[in-house]
Amino acid sequence: MASDELSSKLNRRLQIEDGTEEAVAVDGFIQPHGAAEEERPPAGSADSELGAKLQRRGELNEGVGEHVQPSMKVCNPYTEFKEFSRKQIKDMEKMFKQFDAGKDNFIDLMELKLMMEKLEAPQTHLGLKNMIKEVDEDLDNKLSFREFLLIFRKAAAGELPEDSGLGVLARLSEIDVSTEGVKGAKTFFEAKVHAINEGNRFEAEIRQEQECKKKEAEEKKHKQAAFRELQSAFK
Repeated sequence: MASDELSSKLNRRLQIEDGTEEAVAVDGFIQPHGAAEEERPPAGSADSELGAKLQRRGELNEGVGEHVQPSMKVCNPYTEFKEFSRKQIKDMEKMFKQFDAGKDNFIDLMELKLMMEKLEAPQTHLGLKNMIKEVDEDLDNKLSFREFLLIFRKAAAGELPEDSGLGVLARLSEIDVSTEGVKGAKTFFEAKVHAINEGNRFEAEIRQEQECKKKEAEEKKHKQAAFRELQSAFK
């Protein structure tokens, strides 16, 4: 049975190559004209996604948006966002994870909607889309942690109007980003001193974190010892 089917396919291919039969493409495969089409899965929920992709492709062809491949580069926020302290970045990360309900390391439109409602500053659907668009570098219509940090960088630099969605988000987030920021050095020696100061600040923050963790561990150890002592008194 299989040999008959194989023979039929080979014969059909020879006819196509000889030009005696027209070939048509079906889902990326060459198939003789008039051959029965295989059943295709129902479109259903895929229609909206397909429509969005086609619309996006049309925009790119018309030059409306720039095509950017998703970056595979791992972002190190402590080295890329040097204008912020480690504590500030950790506070931003905590907030980001709090509203990343899907735990996929992105904040999508619905999650951003819930975030703004939680901050008691609800936005319209168009307003939410514009918020994402302003910092969405890879055009995937959602916010990565790096893009989330860009919001606070723009806020610290005074680049966000107070009445804009992102401006409201930064202002109501309870994360203080009123830092001086990194300024361009005028001379080589000034740049060198600035680099040394940045390194010292970074090391000082790490030491402070380690001391806090050590203190917490010691307090936990004392509490456990006190609990064991109290427990032994009742035996």
